[in-house]
Amino acid sequence: MSNSTHALRALWLQVVDLLAPQDCFLCGVRTEGMALCAACNAGLPRRPDSACPCCGLPGLNGGVCGACARETPAFDATLAVFEFAFPVDVMVHALKYQRRLALAEFFGQALLERGAGFVEGADLLVPMPLHPRRLAERGFNQAVEVARPVARACGLPLGLAVVNKLRDLPPQAGLDREARLRSPRGAFGGSTSLAGQRVIVVDDVMTTGATLDELARCLKRQGASWVGNLVVARTLTPG
Repeated sequence: MSNSTHALRALWLQVVDLLAPQDCFLCGVRTEGMALCAACNAGLPRRPDSACPCCGLPGLNGGVCGACARETPAFDATLAVFEFAFPVDVMVHALKYQRRLALAEFFGQALLERGAGFVEGADLLVPMPLHPRRLAERGFNQAVEVARPVARACGLPLGLAVVNKLRDLPPQAGLDREARLRSPRGAFGGSTSLAGQRVIVVDDVMTTGATLDELARCLKRQGASWVGNLVVARTLTPG
């Protein structure tokens, strides 16, 4: 499929999802067009404000964690809204594999509510790219759909062709630390000049951080002066 075909397919799925009678994804109560009711939304496991500002893992009273102090990642900051735990993990899975695109809008709004200050001053949003084979299988990129409401609300461009995923990577959580660091190397490429730009990468889940680290390296090779990660959910531990 071409990129335009993928975009039209994702748009159609989103229209169908939004026009269908909307009940809360978690409890089933009628929500008047919202993916979650207020009670279920309030009960989601949110990341603490004291998380490490660099990688998003628990830090020392909001300071940089020991791992980032020992080895600074290529990215400069991370803001994650939720813990990747029940029921957020079920919601992410439903978005990616069941095409529940109303959840993409919900996640995008959650990023806006928590990350308004984080996005301020950015020049560009870059959704985590999918490998072409994975995009063809899925029909849409969930990171793009999550990033759309953020871009609309903030008036920021979406860098859909700024960087490409050159290799389809194995799941990072199944690898040891050395393999995790080695696996994403050379996974991304791009030739668009980003000279001096502050770039925010939008992704659904941050697991080890290795893939986001490699993407940040690619963006900085293209000239980005600062790269931050705005992610829906962060795993409880690095692996």
